[in-house]
Amino acid sequence: MADAKPIAAPEGATGVLVLASGDVVWGRGFGAEGQAVGEVCFHTAMTGYQEIMTDPSFAGQIINFTFPHIGNVGANPEDIEADDPHALGMIVREDVTEPSNFRAVEHLDQWMKKHARIGLAGIDTRALTRRIRLAGAPNGVIAHSASGEFDIPLLLKMAREWPGLEGMDLAISVTTETHYGWEGGVWRLGFGYGGEGREDDRPHIVAIDYGSKRNIFRNLVAAGAKVTVLPAQASFEQIMSFNPDGFFLSNGPGDPAATAEYAVPVIRSLLETRKPLFGICLGHQLLALAVGGETSKMFQGHRGANHPVKRIADGVVEITSMNHGFAVLSETLPETARETHVSLFDGSNCGFELTDRPAFSVQYHPEASPGPQDSLYLFEKFVGLLRQEA
Repeated sequence: MADAKPIAAPEGATGVLVLASGDVVWGRGFGAEGQAVGEVCFHTAMTGYQEIMTDPSFAGQIINFTFPHIGNVGANPEDIEADDPHALGMIVREDVTEPSNFRAVEHLDQWMKKHARIGLAGIDTRALTRRIRLAGAPNGVIAHSASGEFDIPLLLKMAREWPGLEGMDLAISVTTETHYGWEGGVWRLGFGYGGEGREDDRPHIVAIDYGSKRNIFRNLVAAGAKVTVLPAQASFEQIMSFNPDGFFLSNGPGDPAATAEYAVPVIRSLLETRKPLFGICLGHQLLALAVGGETSKMFQGHRGANHPVKRIADGVVEITSMNHGFAVLSETLPETARETHVSLFDGSNCGFELTDRPAFSVQYHPEASPGPQDSLYLFEKFVGLLRQEA
């Protein structure tokens, strides 16, 4: 399209989305006022918007929700994957209503303001989704001004000058700053994230945090592991100083090839110990790079809670949760890597295991439970390997 020109906002419009193509989409702003630039993607989950917004894997992204009624259960301090949201903003169809849920503590609008995140309502989110499916995930700016005044040429300039996620290491910006032990178990109604019962002989894993979701650690604990979390740039020596029985590579944002510059040498050293290793999402991609595979930027990415994945060994189909804009190229994996899972949407790689050591990984999020328990066996498999090697 031609460059956007200075134009007045339509009556009642207090928010806008400006794409690098020049497309200008008006709506009603909520949450914090201001502007943010990033990649615009769509997400197909019907629930879990608070978990999605706080997932560190969404750093640098603006989320267009395909489900029209976002915000209707409010917000609470339990349904989070990190202390603060990492997604830059959200785009929704209907105005955010008063919460209708006994667990709600505050309105989503208040929660967004408190965390300086921008919302845009009144958008034809399905049309925007179709645009992304046909043309790929665009760079864009989301903006909110109660006055309805926007400098469209400036916002367009921001969108066009933003470099995009390819080549960007974002794990370093969302990782923990220091190591810590994780104890909380999975959530139970009336109990919250309580303990799972502790055993002195629990196998001990070091989890490398590239932008981890808390529910991953909760499920590792529930499966019987003791978890210590270390920063993304932890050295091999630092990891081994904890005398772990195995290693976990977490999810995270950005281009795996960029994060690989410091992560891959460490992962290769971890593989040489021949102790069990399990990776999810970005961790899956980094493991692939560590064994000689390649990754590439996807056209639109996979983001949603309804992605069917086929388990090659027995043909079982798992309904999975996904959030990734890069993929492992299965044809580049070495002979020692056996593909274990594939997407039934596009045939892309969703998992592999090494045949010469106890290491495996998956592209999807087994902890997110869209199945709801289709993929929890992966945590049990990993902890079982830890116990065998102990």
